[in-house]
Amino acid sequence: MNAIDALAILPLIIVAAGALVVMLVISFYRNQTVSALLTIITLVTAIVSLPTAGGVAPHMVGSLLRIDAFALYYIGLILLASLAVTVLSHSYFEKYRMERGEFYILLLLSVLGALVLPATTHFITFFLGLELLSVSLYVMVGYIFTKERALEATIKYLFLAAATSAFLLFGMALIYAYTGSMAFYDVAVVTQIERTPNPLLLAGAALIFVGAGFKLSVVPFHQWTPDIYQGAPAPVTAFLATVSKAAVLAVVLRFVHQAGLLAHPGTFTALAVIAVASMTIGNLLALFQDNIKRILAYSSIAHFGYLFVALLSAGELGLEAATFYLTVYMTAVLGAFGVVSYMTPADREADTVADYRGLFWRRPAIATTFAIMLFSLIGLPLTAGFMGKLLLVSAGIAANQWFLVLWLVLNSAVGLYYYLRIVVAMYTRVDSEQSDESHRPSTPPFALTIGAVLTVLVLIIVLMGVYPEPMLEWIRLITYRQ
Repeated sequence: MNAIDALAILPLIIVAAGALVVMLVISFYRNQTVSALLTIITLVTAIVSLPTAGGVAPHMVGSLLRIDAFALYYIGLILLASLAVTVLSHSYFEKYRMERGEFYILLLLSVLGALVLPATTHFITFFLGLELLSVSLYVMVGYIFTKERALEATIKYLFLAAATSAFLLFGMALIYAYTGSMAFYDVAVVTQIERTPNPLLLAGAALIFVGAGFKLSVVPFHQWTPDIYQGAPAPVTAFLATVSKAAVLAVVLRFVHQAGLLAHPGTFTALAVIAVASMTIGNLLALFQDNIKRILAYSSIAHFGYLFVALLSAGELGLEAATFYLTVYMTAVLGAFGVVSYMTPADREADTVADYRGLFWRRPAIATTFAIMLFSLIGLPLTAGFMGKLLLVSAGIAANQWFLVLWLVLNSAVGLYYYLRIVVAMYTRVDSEQSDESHRPSTPPFALTIGAVLTVLVLIIVLMGVYPEPMLEWIRLITYRQ
């Protein structure tokens, strides 16, 4: 590795070094606030280093990583979301009497794995980044092992993810057996030369999509999602729903576009079926849930079905729509789980609709924040979610995917019901004896920082809904320079 390579991957080096620093500090001095502050400093430093990495982009680091505008955008998105999760985690874990410093080592290692994925152009870095992301998550999901369902969620995630890794490796082996290479570009060369796709190539691509589909929790690889979302601590669920999925979606976008797989009708049809099934099943199952985490879990399945409409639309407009919508989705989900983290007391998780009944009359700012996040997930006008869905529809129409667009619109209407159920519950006035202090979470001093994070997320949702053009121009500039 030379100096330019080091500059190109400087954000990754900083995060790796930060994990080592936190581990060394914990060895001598155990204090959750110190560990959280070191993690925040690491992530902020990595964010500040992005212009330095951008100064040498586009740049290939060996044959494994490509640092370009597309990769840097997703790396920045992952770092910002991880910063928000760190703040949420400090306040959340402050309520528990347990060792909490090691959590931040796991968090940084998982972030490091996520950062590898947007830049990968090779199956080796794809697998290494995915495993580094996942192995840390196994422990993070069950970190509060005394909580109900925590260990169950960890075991389910571990076994399902292990099986998925086996599918992923087998798919890579099949592609290597046929092409003699594990680079995305070489797969593209083969697909362009041959008019009739080879069965080995298609089988390998299918198995890789099984692995990616599990991480994105699209149908039929969605079974783990509600149980893990419910059993994991709220900040970890936020990390799963945003950082983990954003990293995997980035590598899928790069792989699909570079390998040219959508040119084959069979691949396109299979992904279209997954999109329709995810939108339908995700929304229908969310209708029958009373647990907010499970509602958000099933709705996430539907949202990634929406994102597949942009993926199938291909072209620059499809890539722009997918990137913008993912940014909007991550912002809204971080805000939603931020509210759940803030409202959770030490003895149980505040994750049922009943826990939020009458919330507006006790904590109007928190209720309003939650409502804005839910309105964005619905896609109501004046929120960023509306602009995101408008872009998805535009990309689908431009690609003549009329059935997918119609199905997206119909399923968005279904989503109105289960999101508005939560909003109605928050704004329903309840008897004074039902709104006593038992509904109120303990508020550690660091919770003021949660308020700052939630305020920033609300501003992003509103500004991107009212005036999205600057963000759209930015995405147009950086996502196509590959």
